[in-house]
Amino acid sequence: MRAIRSVTAPRLGTGIHAVRVTRSGSTSGAVRVAFAFWITLVGTTVPTPLYPLYEMEFGFSSLTVTVVYALYALGVVVGLLVFGRLSDQIGRRPVILIALLLSVAADAVFLAAVDLAMIIVGRIVAGLSAALIIGAATAALAELIDPRHPKRAATVSIFANLGGLATGTLLSGIVSDVAPDPLRLPWVIVLILAVIAIIALRGVPETVRERSPVTLRVQRLHVPAAIRGAFVRSAITAGAGFAALGVLTSVSGLFLGMVLHETSHTVAAVVVFVAFTGAAFGQLLTRVLSSRAALASACVGLVVGAGLLAFSMWMALLSTLLVSAAITGVASGVAVGDGIATITMKTEPQHRAEAVSTFFAILFAMLGVPAVGVGLLIQSIGLRPAGEIFSAVVAALALVVLLSLARGGRTRPAS
Repeated sequence: MRAIRSVTAPRLGTGIHAVRVTRSGSTSGAVRVAFAFWITLVGTTVPTPLYPLYEMEFGFSSLTVTVVYALYALGVVVGLLVFGRLSDQIGRRPVILIALLLSVAADAVFLAAVDLAMIIVGRIVAGLSAALIIGAATAALAELIDPRHPKRAATVSIFANLGGLATGTLLSGIVSDVAPDPLRLPWVIVLILAVIAIIALRGVPETVRERSPVTLRVQRLHVPAAIRGAFVRSAITAGAGFAALGVLTSVSGLFLGMVLHETSHTVAAVVVFVAFTGAAFGQLLTRVLSSRAALASACVGLVVGAGLLAFSMWMALLSTLLVSAAITGVASGVAVGDGIATITMKTEPQHRAEAVSTFFAILFAMLGVPAVGVGLLIQSIGLRPAGEIFSAVVAALALVVLLSLARGGRTRPAS
């Protein structure tokens, strides 16, 4: 039995206008949206364990790998800032459909890739698809899942999002090891699943009752003065965590191949899988931690994770690299969850969407830019010293926030 009610919600990116939505407990619709969310994010991490193969196939450098990864992050940032309000204007389902079509297009570009230019185009398109699906699917799940269980929608969103990121790399790693044509077959699988998601979307009820004309403009980045200190601490911590995840994603395959002489793409995939799975569970931990405890724990976790990453580079150890990925992932998830909770609980509704957009714009910028910096360092001083320097920077950022917390605290009740 479905529970249906109409509510007026703040419009993403505007804050001062409202969008009328229908909250209906549609289990079937929620499952279809979650699948669409998941498979779109799966497609964004399929290239991760394949980068060494692309490097050999097309003859580009490790720096190019990090630049390609950064272009994906740029696509996400641009998409979030320009199209963040689109699902409020034309509906959740049309935007999810557009995201799936872009995902299929990106998969097709990679499937047919014959040079670096096609890889770049595919990554940018994948970034745009991720940006569209993140906002629209998260909102749709909140409106489709039984409103009597609000935490359930958040949990499904977390695991569709981060679970998709984790699954994509593991899928391509395993397929490329056990099946022929490793640069093609993973994309065939993901493309077929994305087409299935498009077909399944027909059964999803639309929750936006009133449409409005499409107005595309770059959303204003804004941090409310009332939460500025808390926002900066959360953004620095989560940004440092995202930087670590970005570097792990973009260069772990290179480290395993160049330093450990490990040829298995599955092993490279497992490193990233562990990190993103940890991030998913880290976000759930914020439900039982106060804000001060959550952020302090995240900082300690990042310091430990960065230390283990540097140790792994220095000693060329896979075991500590996996432990580092897990700890860094959990710490990043806790920091992101705490930042979102701080914004949603302490920001006025008319400024909430702008603050969330600003937070995620910072995170995705930190996901891509440091990866390029590490790529430049690799070119200059080598992979292992570059990884050690990067680890020191991440640890330093986390320690700055930890010292700030020690001087003056802020509290948020556990939810």
